[in-house]
Amino acid sequence: MSNTTVNTGAFINDEQYSNFILTNLHDVMLPEAFYRNVSDFGSGTTLNIKTVGTRAIQDAAEDSDLAYSPIDSSTITMTISEYVGDAMYVTDELKEDGSQVEQLIAMSAVETTRAIAEDYETKFLAAAYEGQTSADPNNVNGFAHRVIASGTNETLSEADLIEMGLAFDKANAPMAGRIAIVDPVVAATFNKKVQLSAGLDRTPMYAAAWESGFANEHKFIGNVFGWDIYTSNRLPRVAASTDIDGTNSTTNAGVANLFMCIADDNCKPVMAAWRRMPRSETERNKDKRRDETVTTARYGFGVQRKDTLGVIVTSASHTA
Repeated sequence: MSNTTVNTGAFINDEQYSNFILTNLHDVMLPEAFYRNVSDFGSGTTLNIKTVGTRAIQDAAEDSDLAYSPIDSSTITMTISEYVGDAMYVTDELKEDGSQVEQLIAMSAVETTRAIAEDYETKFLAAAYEGQTSADPNNVNGFAHRVIASGTNETLSEADLIEMGLAFDKANAPMAGRIAIVDPVVAATFNKKVQLSAGLDRTPMYAAAWESGFANEHKFIGNVFGWDIYTSNRLPRVAASTDIDGTNSTTNAGVANLFMCIADDNCKPVMAAWRRMPRSETERNKDKRRDETVTTARYGFGVQRKDTLGVIVTSASHTA
């Protein structure tokens, strides 16, 4: 008797499953050094921080009184406003009948942690954008910190980087620690430029980066007009026809590219605090015969200063 695939079908597995489990693709998260991690906020939901304004001197003359003026002070706040979580369960039947279930559970936990990290970063960037006054240039010492890109189709130009650098100079922001977080579309805009001006870092490292493209692990290799430039897909989106600075509105949908000075904790425009780092708890549900896991986290953001914060809105799709 001969056995073939025709008369021995019961011994053929029509479907096979690989031991490899395909996971989601994730980009690199931005460094934690971009914000001030508040360490003196261990309880309560709102932290109040005192600020002291500048003093103005006056001319003095013999036998004449000086004018008394109060100390200019105010308070800024940050709130633990974000409360997020995830929940999953695994039944006994799945554990009994399934394969690679432990690997599935472990990978799901990694995905949950990653999702919380992405939410945290998205809300950090949103807090920075919302920290400025909308429909206003947000002038500091007469120079705008909120503008629309001046390039064709509202793309970022070299002049925009120079102007924002000047605005930070006029705000007395340190030269060290100046960063820009831009959309990948902006990176493509710069990659498409045939010639860039002498304002760019033309070191051997920069030349190598030019050959392979600007963005590498979410950072521009090199320094452009004093800005270390990072890319992110989680920057705030701006609807078409949005008034940006009280004078100019977006033509099409845009993205808010953020500029900051993070030289030290006093310079950083955004502060953040974790009230509860991602925490998982698992318990047994005997009635439904399954293990249930809940993961939660609490955190919040606040803008502690606006003079080291800038926004340039660019097109969300045009690269030229």
